[in-house]
Amino acid sequence: MGRILALDYGRKRTGVAVTDILQIIANGLITVPSNALPDFLLQYVAKESVDLIVIGLPKQLNNELSESMSYIKPFVERLKKILPDIPIEFVDERFTSVLAHRTMLEAGLKKKDRQCKELVDEISATIILQSYMESRR
Repeated sequence: MGRILALDYGRKRTGVAVTDILQIIANGLITVPSNALPDFLLQYVAKESVDLIVIGLPKQLNNELSESMSYIKPFVERLKKILPDIPIEFVDERFTSVLAHRTMLEAGLKKKDRQCKELVDEISATIILQSYMESRR
C-alpha cells in the first residue's frame, strides 16, 4: 500500500501533506515553491510509493469554481503527464485556510508563527488530506 499525497496548490507556493503507509494518519510534509513542485514530486515518488494525489479544489460559497482554477488546471494537466500512473482527485478546499489559522491559534502558536504563510499552506494541505480520508470512511 502506498501513501496518499495532498496538495494545497497556490501560485507562489504549495503546501504538501502525506499519509503514513497504512493511509491512517495525515501529516504535513513541506511547503514547496510552486515552480519547483513538479521536480519535488518526481523525487518524492521515486523514494516513496504514492497511490493517489489529492488536490484542493477551490470553490466559492455559491459552489462555483474560483478563479484559482485558471492556474490549477494547467498544473494538473502537467502533473498527469509527468506522473501518468498516479490517479488525481480533487477535494473541496473551502475554508481550509481559515481552519488552518484556527488550528494554529488553538495549538498556542505565537502571532509571528501564525503569520508564516508556508506553515498555513502545509496545514491547509493536511486538512485537505484529512477531509479526503474522512470522506472515504
